[in-house]
Amino acid sequence: MSWFGLKTGKAALYETMVRAYSADMFRFAFWLCRDKSMAEDLVQETCLRAWKNWHNLNNVKATRQWLFTILRREHARLYQASKLNFIDVESEELESLLHYDDMPVVELNDGLEKLPLSYREPLLLQVLGGFSCGEIAVIVQTTEAAVMTRVSRARRMLREIMDDDEKGQEKLK
Repeated sequence: MSWFGLKTGKAALYETMVRAYSADMFRFAFWLCRDKSMAEDLVQETCLRAWKNWHNLNNVKATRQWLFTILRREHARLYQASKLNFIDVESEELESLLHYDDMPVVELNDGLEKLPLSYREPLLLQVLGGFSCGEIAVIVQTTEAAVMTRVSRARRMLREIMDDDEKGQEKLK
């Protein structure tokens, strides 16, 4: 059965696309807002806007990129509407989302939090979303060269942050 009980090709395609990308959208939303329920709301709002504007999608191959652009804009609307309340997340929950075995999740989370949003966002889109630099450029509305620079700098900054944190931990021992 299709969306709203309709058995149209449009609704069936929409359902297929949303199901295919909902987990990726949730991971990205969670990293943006650091709140599970808010991330779920962002994904739900993204899906609602996507359904309302499904007729505007010209290239079905660009659906994933289009959905992430909507998600990013929905997240930005949160900042416009009200100030966000951040909560701490249990590390087990983060581990299940990230699947990082070799790096303590808390340190990674802290390191990513220290990155400026303009660097963190393209890095997360690449690592969690699997987007190419060209696709990220469209999502964040900049050039591909700027994305490549931001991702490279974000990785370097994250390495430096993680190294500094590790050195600080060694001094405490």
